[in-house]
Amino acid sequence: MSYKIVVDSCCELPEELMGDPRFERVPLGLEVGDYQIMDDDGFDQKVFLKKVAECPKCPKSSCPSPERFMEACKGEAEHVYMVTLSSHLSGSYNSAELGAKLYREKYGDKKIHVVDSESASGGEAQLALKLMELEEAGVAFEEIVKQIEEYRDSVHTYFVLDNLETLRKNGRLSGVKALVASTLSIKPVMIGDKGKIVQRGQMIGIKKALSRMAEMAVAEVKNPEKRRLIITHCNAFSRAEMVREQILAKCRFKECLIMDMRGISSMYANDGGVIVTT
Repeated sequence: MSYKIVVDSCCELPEELMGDPRFERVPLGLEVGDYQIMDDDGFDQKVFLKKVAECPKCPKSSCPSPERFMEACKGEAEHVYMVTLSSHLSGSYNSAELGAKLYREKYGDKKIHVVDSESASGGEAQLALKLMELEEAGVAFEEIVKQIEEYRDSVHTYFVLDNLETLRKNGRLSGVKALVASTLSIKPVMIGDKGKIVQRGQMIGIKKALSRMAEMAVAEVKNPEKRRLIITHCNAFSRAEMVREQILAKCRFKECLIMDMRGISSMYANDGGVIVTT
């Protein structure tokens, strides 16, 4: 059976899959003051971060239209999977669901499944790569739907950011009861809990916070030899490398990927942010 995996542009795919016909990225929009771009192949992280640093206004994002997701369902693929940002963080999931409905109404029935990643960035990548594995193994569509939902519930997301202002100003920190001042160099260690952002701890200094995040990832992962470690970063490769080394010193994964963030992830993580998913 032919298949297609559609992801919104918060998903960080490995470079070798960016032009793969089995995948399609549906871009979200980015806005920094008067500067507006789409989070597509033309995204320039360096230029974007400079715009964010210079603009007094908080950057914003806009989710793809249902029609754009409907278009992504077209083609010869008999099975279509759509993986989106957490529905608690973006309207992308609802837009994809409506897009699938519009497709069926206009073109007839097709096997389409929309997955709320309950995560972002590398969390979406975990699901997209798992879907590819299951399809390549010849697993039936209905079984893949069942397995991917179970797999989604097993994925852990952790992150440490230098700057939480974008998340805070865009109302994405409702699950966090208290945040300490960044001027005190106290860095919260955050997790994704069913798609919502929750603070799990805090450390003095970014290195200690990253180390604490690595410790959490090691302590909570199950059967790492069967899973991927995905680390995404916003212009912070050395930090990502440090976290990888600390995690792999204590447990082994079947694969480890480090990827720089593209537009939406860069907007929310800000310069220096690191996300770990297992």
